[in-house]
Amino acid sequence: MDALTPRLTNNGNIGQVDATIVPRYGGAPTFARLPRWDEVDQADVVVLGVPFDTGVSYRPGARFGPAHIRESSRLLRPYNPAQDVSPFAAQQVVDGGDIAANPFSIDEALASIQSHAAAVLETGAALLTLGGDHTIALPLLRAMHAKHGPLAVVHFDAHLDTWDTYFGADYTHGTPFRRASEEGLLAADSCLHIGIRGPLYTADDLTSDGDLGFEIVHSVEMDALGTAGVIDLMRARVGDRPVYVSIDIDVLDPAFAPGTGTPEAGGLTSRELLAIIRGFAGVTIVGADIVEVAPAYDHAQITGIAAAHVAYELLSVMAGARSTP
Repeated sequence: MDALTPRLTNNGNIGQVDATIVPRYGGAPTFARLPRWDEVDQADVVVLGVPFDTGVSYRPGARFGPAHIRESSRLLRPYNPAQDVSPFAAQQVVDGGDIAANPFSIDEALASIQSHAAAVLETGAALLTLGGDHTIALPLLRAMHAKHGPLAVVHFDAHLDTWDTYFGADYTHGTPFRRASEEGLLAADSCLHIGIRGPLYTADDLTSDGDLGFEIVHSVEMDALGTAGVIDLMRARVGDRPVYVSIDIDVLDPAFAPGTGTPEAGGLTSRELLAIIRGFAGVTIVGADIVEVAPAYDHAQITGIAAAHVAYELLSVMAGARSTP
């Protein structure tokens, strides 16, 4: 580690660059200005970028999402009062850089993402992935399943992402959870979509999704259920299974996340999404992704800042689990 870089340390963990000495707009552009993986002896959580968007069906640009989220994370501070935890002191969080996913071959990209994720998991670290489009969820689930068995997936999205094919292609950002279900990666009675809204192709889309084992909290139900009701439903659904959290940033209303490829009106607010994520406290989260941030459509880092705070709350939940006796 560069001895000239002042960093916060606690419990033997190396944290952020000290913002009281180095201004937040300076320094290396890692997530939350945390150390790179090669700067520490061990890691509890690896933040990994996957700059890949070959699977999109509408607006491209999510390949630039990881760098945008990292840049938007500079203002994150070491203590989270909403969860009463210091996520970078309770665990060693590092930035693992980006996977070089082939932009010309989806099959090769999926294979490299899976192998890289598996290598991270083999070290004993948890994985928080910054996408990239939602196609990347499939190889990540494959790697997670190999380590943890069938997974309860909590999927935040405007869209089901359980369609069969697009233009005859099996692997796109609209199909990862159908493929995951077909491959036996999911605990079918424990999976949940949150925030689904907007037009569908036919009513059969909902029937087909239910046949795969998903339960749905539609966006239009949010006012009646409230965040507390959604949290109760989510916790009852996943039980004590290992949980994978997949967050498409378009679960947020375009007012809170304009920088995404397939925006839909009527989504969650940032406050609602962050509150629901805090509701994972005590749940066994084994991995997570945040996908579909497309900075070309993101004025003033609105979407990037939302995604960075989502990542921060997820890391805080993971830290809380580590600090619980």
